[in-house]
Amino acid sequence: MTSVADILVERGLSREKLDECRRIASTSGESLDRVIVKKDYLPEVAVLQAYGQLLGYEVRESLDGLRVPAGFVDRIPVQFSRNYSLVALEQDELGVMRVATSSPLDTNPMDDLAAMLGTEVEPVLAPLGEINTLIARAYRHKADGVDQALADVADDADIAGLAKEVEDAEDVLDVSNKAPIIKLVNTILFQSLKMRASDVHFHPYPDRTQVRFRIDGILYNMDSIPRKAHEAIVSRVKVMGKMDIAERRLPQDGRASIRLGEGEVDVRISSVPTSNGERIVMRLLDKSARLYTIDEIGLEEKNRAMLREFINYTSGIVLVTGPTGSGKTTTLYAAMTEIDTTQKNVLTIEDPVEYSLAGISQVQVAAKKGLTFAAGLRSFLRQDPDVMMVGEIRDLETAEVAIRAALTGHLVFSTVHTNDAASTIVRMVDQGVEPYLVASSIVLVIAQRLVRTICSHCRTEEDIDDEWAAKLKKLGMTSEELGGRIAVGAGCEECYHTGYSGRTAIYEFLPVDEAMRTQVMEGATASVIQRSAIERGLITLRLDGCQKIRDRHTTPDEVLRMTQLEMG
Repeated sequence: MTSVADILVERGLSREKLDECRRIASTSGESLDRVIVKKDYLPEVAVLQAYGQLLGYEVRESLDGLRVPAGFVDRIPVQFSRNYSLVALEQDELGVMRVATSSPLDTNPMDDLAAMLGTEVEPVLAPLGEINTLIARAYRHKADGVDQALADVADDADIAGLAKEVEDAEDVLDVSNKAPIIKLVNTILFQSLKMRASDVHFHPYPDRTQVRFRIDGILYNMDSIPRKAHEAIVSRVKVMGKMDIAERRLPQDGRASIRLGEGEVDVRISSVPTSNGERIVMRLLDKSARLYTIDEIGLEEKNRAMLREFINYTSGIVLVTGPTGSGKTTTLYAAMTEIDTTQKNVLTIEDPVEYSLAGISQVQVAAKKGLTFAAGLRSFLRQDPDVMMVGEIRDLETAEVAIRAALTGHLVFSTVHTNDAASTIVRMVDQGVEPYLVASSIVLVIAQRLVRTICSHCRTEEDIDDEWAAKLKKLGMTSEELGGRIAVGAGCEECYHTGYSGRTAIYEFLPVDEAMRTQVMEGATASVIQRSAIERGLITLRLDGCQKIRDRHTTPDEVLRMTQLEMG
């Protein structure tokens, strides 16, 4: 009879590595499959397929688009589902619940689940990340316990004193036996992570504290908290961020790490004093969020080919520009993943390091210790680099070092804050860089914005009325090119009745050609450079947005909202 060891070896695991994993499993108490995945000796899907072949279980690589049966969400607490990474996929006509698991050998939780559901369960093997994503999606509409946590706060006398308990990485799922104020803050953070929020605001008013979440770039009002709990919430958040809870008159910054089951999220915390008390904003950076590839970030075919071409240049500067939160770092990381790190030495200096890139040396800025973007870039030049990425060019010193690197045979990627691609080149000159250095070093400028995408669960089409026609006219479009119908989101529970879920980028790719170099040397303005580039075929942010409307990805409202400042 074939053993799991034989199947794993057939799938590429050497006998030596198998024996090593067996030893680790026997001493650590972990199952063999988890050890193999953690050591990265085989892809998780390959390991699951091996066990699926042995045990006769179905294996699903993706759980995207599935809806968890309501009976599972109603009966199974989120803590149980998260702790054991179990989630129902469907229930057949005989009542058998098909349940996804990433631990085929751990049968006890599955037995407990069957007892809690009162029905037979059938295991289906799936990757851990897919299961956790589906759990988050399934439970995000279930009551989050904020009301109960608020009631507990109201009953507690010493809320400020209890705000000081803190762990190295707070698990926001663990609210049992916690002080009421800790339970309240953890519950709000759990809610924010389920709803894919990028920021959490605690905004004090004279009579209440308003909690607000930024989701897909838009700020939404959530729960209101009684004013008397505000100081305790501020103290709790400050303790999490290792900030001074006694200092209430000066702005402060802090950092914390929170867990959501097995995933970890970095939190950047900012407090500022206002007339109504301290205002707290928490920026959430999910460490477990996956990297996107060039094919997944919303690039049209022409722009995709252009980016791949410039990634293979041996020297020059590629700049990505746009306001804060416009996806610049995601684009740069997507470009980095395409570079062959076995043949090229790639270094980055970032603030902060948001994702871990395999085969790339990443450095965190430490301004207090003198490690600035400019200093890091200067030291990189002594590390025999081929490609360098600097988080942002925000001053003359960094710009000059980046240009020197580009002119001495290195490819440099960076970001700047400007409204469009043409303004970026003029900004470099305005910072004090000589025009001839700008013209000879920059090879490509990419401007971008993020627009919300229409929710796939409630996407519909409607006839273009006079109001839609007026919006299309502002974009230079006609109802005829859309066939008289426009795609919109009707609004559903999945998108919180907004009609939008997720975001994609619109782009403006400006390669620096000979005509543009001449214009830069002659001191041309941004508008002159852009008009000339449009005559030579530049696709502006707005034009790229119009294509996303034609492709039924977004709406005219979104494109107009994000391209208000477009020139010409």
